[in-house]
Amino acid sequence: MRIATWNINSVRMRMDLLLRLIDEAQPDVICLQETKVVDTDFPMAPLAGKGYVHAHIHGMKSYNGVAILSKLPFASRDVQHWCGKQDCRHVFAELPGGIELHSVYIPAGGDIPDPEQNDKFAHKLQFVDEMTEWWTTRRSPDRRMVMVGDLNIAPLENDVWSHKELLKIVSHTPVEVAKLTAMQASIGWVDALRHFVPPTEKLYTWWSYRAKDWAASDRGRRLDHIWVTPPLKDALTGHRVLREARGWEPKPSDHVPVMVDLDV
Repeated sequence: MRIATWNINSVRMRMDLLLRLIDEAQPDVICLQETKVVDTDFPMAPLAGKGYVHAHIHGMKSYNGVAILSKLPFASRDVQHWCGKQDCRHVFAELPGGIELHSVYIPAGGDIPDPEQNDKFAHKLQFVDEMTEWWTTRRSPDRRMVMVGDLNIAPLENDVWSHKELLKIVSHTPVEVAKLTAMQASIGWVDALRHFVPPTEKLYTWWSYRAKDWAASDRGRRLDHIWVTPPLKDALTGHRVLREARGWEPKPSDHVPVMVDLDV
């Protein structure tokens, strides 16, 4: 089973790029974040034509939005809300083999890394705290689960282009890293990308639109993640970060697709 995740930054604007991903990588399941479209306007027809006839979408106009698109049927599906909001950031579904797949979009958190000065940053920290508690109280580490998405936190030193320079930049601050690390530890999540790429190596999934030449400057961050619970660790057989997609035309997303293969 090949699972891909991508913050596509508007599924309607980048449908041609999504179809390119499908043709080049042939994932069985695709999770999207920032779809930016209400459910009734989600462009399913071209995706169904490619075999993705099973869809769990949860979107809103212009902001956020998550989806799971699958060639495989769902045994069940659900939506989870956080922080007293219904802002379309978390869907999950059960795939064949009893695998529960979560597509998540954690808030970016604004620019000021102080929850007292910045409500967006406070929202982000609360979001991660609530998720951490949910995993420990509602799910077991023995359950076969995969969580993917734009978690908007780069936890390791080599998940950013400069650990020293980004310590005070939202996405790599110590408080964010501590909270994401606690969530990972909550039920023993395995960081699937770092299962293949050692922490001593640089690994990015996002490059800012602000860079004139993103490839040359290479000031990236690893904001997009795939985690699996312990029962699926030995099923991991491969991974891929489609760095080249950052340069796909027209109008690439600032995130690139990330994939894992599972022998299930």
